[in-house]
Amino acid sequence: MKPGSPFRLLLLSMLVILLAVASVPAGQVRAQELRIATAYKLMTLDPHYANLNENTSLLSHIYERLVYQDEHLDLKPGLGISWRATSATQWEFKLRPNVRFHNGSAFTADDVVYTVERIRDFLKPPSGGFRAYVSEIKAVSTPDPLTVVIDTNGNVPNLPLSLSSIFVMHRPGQGFQTTDELNAGSPPVGTGPYRFQSWSSGEMLKLARNDDYWGGRAAWPEVTFRVIESAAARVAALATGAVDVADAIPARDVASLKQRGARIASISAARVNFLQFDTERETLPGVTDKSGKPIANPFKNPSVRRALAMATDRGVLVDKILAGYATAAAQVFPSGLPGTSANLQVSPPNYDEAKALLAKAGFPDGFKLVLAGPAGRYPGDGESLQAIAQSWARIGVSVQPAAFPFSVFNTKRAAGDFALWYGGTSGEAVDIILHALLASPNPDRGTGALNFGHYRSEAFDAMLAKAESLPDGPERNKALADATDFVMADQPIIPLYHFHHIVAYGPRVGSYVMHPRGWTTAMQTLPATE
Repeated sequence: MKPGSPFRLLLLSMLVILLAVASVPAGQVRAQELRIATAYKLMTLDPHYANLNENTSLLSHIYERLVYQDEHLDLKPGLGISWRATSATQWEFKLRPNVRFHNGSAFTADDVVYTVERIRDFLKPPSGGFRAYVSEIKAVSTPDPLTVVIDTNGNVPNLPLSLSSIFVMHRPGQGFQTTDELNAGSPPVGTGPYRFQSWSSGEMLKLARNDDYWGGRAAWPEVTFRVIESAAARVAALATGAVDVADAIPARDVASLKQRGARIASISAARVNFLQFDTERETLPGVTDKSGKPIANPFKNPSVRRALAMATDRGVLVDKILAGYATAAAQVFPSGLPGTSANLQVSPPNYDEAKALLAKAGFPDGFKLVLAGPAGRYPGDGESLQAIAQSWARIGVSVQPAAFPFSVFNTKRAAGDFALWYGGTSGEAVDIILHALLASPNPDRGTGALNFGHYRSEAFDAMLAKAESLPDGPERNKALADATDFVMADQPIIPLYHFHHIVAYGPRVGSYVMHPRGWTTAMQTLPATE
């Protein structure tokens, strides 16, 4: 066996994990501590620094929101017990009484004001990842300690959903806490079910139960998150009993874990992985005719985009590459979630019709292209590029897959090095993804932040704006579904799949409730009963 072989590295990873827990008596671990191996690499204790799943997931033990999304993505009361629009530009939130922060201070409306103002007025790029959620807030006032009135710059009917992403912080004696202060000094203070114990950036987070929590005592007295970025090492840690829960399990490892007695929880992610076209430039890097001569951008033609979509075998991606732990995609969210369309269904590839569409668009012999994507960022990403290349070869399109480390991929995509690429995105709701991914880029409106292909449709923009002007409910959901039907007929992206979040757990855990946003928390984990 070679010194640097993957198997040897796996054994070393397992040894490190086992040694890390060896100092804790087995009986004490069983009685007190929930041990979670997570892929989420928490790099900051500032809940407003960056809108990343790792922050949202792990810091939700400490901090809470006015409103939260349950496992069905429905809005539920959090620190706010009710909310209503009092006019087209004003909302009133009633706050939960008898809530205390971990330092004993009472939670009041002043803490909500501080939270909004810190995000909107104090944090600056590269921090301030939540500013878009509060950018339309004009003013926040407090008629009484348990009432917050929010005035907006215009009609913002989805403000409660936006606030479901915002953790409420405690107002300090003066000024605003900086990110550096939160990371280096005093413990973070929230109202959540767990108190902060200790943290090693990118390595470990230790929590202790908040016995004074307004929602009742949490099931686990102590929780330790161990950051284990290697999927193989997370699997090994669970298989050996070094941890009780492991997240982001590769589909290929599910069967072996089941054989070892582990149980599996999974759910289709509230996200989409897709191919995105550059529809703006006249010529594109890596796109040529069969002889290698540059050609005009073929992706300006919707028929070409539809032909490639028609020739994409999503079944191979879902069943072979992801071992069934994914759902083939025809839109941005899994069908059945609020705002999705019942009309959009995934069909098997139709190579004959796709080839005919290409010929009608002026490419009877197809063309050559480079298909770029990240390697190891998402389940099945690199393998998907290869499978798509094989599918498209059947209609005369020669594909050179090009996979890069995610940081390199992002840099190259931003520099315009790609004509067509694999991507992924998630969000709180259908309209948020449509707003960012498919709406025309417009800095003034904040649309198109992820529309790297610069697709533009004034008709779709108008339909989306109308849907976004409606309050939550069936009418809004139908308007979003109609807008989705309209834009997907133009095929600006090719939805591939909604991969499944997979969590495995051992005998000390009785059940695990999955969330489509992919969060990993102790609150989702119920202990086994003896």
